[in-house]
Amino acid sequence: MILAGDLAGIYGVDAKRLNEQVRRSSDRFPADFVFRPAREEFELLQTRGTIGADGRVALRSQNAALKRGQHVKYPPYAFTEHGAIMAAMVLSSPRAVSMGVYVVRASSRMREQLVANSAILKRLAEIDGTLLRHDAALRDIYRKPLPLS
Repeated sequence: MILAGDLAGIYGVDAKRLNEQVRRSSDRFPADFVFRPAREEFELLQTRGTIGADGRVALRSQNAALKRGQHVKYPPYAFTEHGAIMAAMVLSSPRAVSMGVYVVRASSRMREQLVANSAILKRLAEIDGTLLRHDAALRDIYRKPLPLS
């Protein structure tokens, strides 16, 4: 899970812009892609936040959005792995675009490796079957002369 402000920093956009795109493209962000933490989880995150220049503890993802004296009304969006990838697809910052291209290339490479691995596994299964047949044949050859001794 990654919070909206942290993800926005990775993609080089403001958290406000990221949240706006999530709301505008809500059909691309089902509940298993993005959600808001429960109030208790959010409060726990706040206690584990960072200490700002003014000495206050705050969520890293909220530092840019909050002004002195303000507090967070709603928990920030939290993105799963799939939600973070989808966010790269809906944002138009150069960094988000390059991350989207990177993810597509990585997925293609993984698919190619899975195909290669399945071919190797198939060949290993064939070799294993051959070895088992040879082992049985050798066992039969060994047992035949035993009654003669």
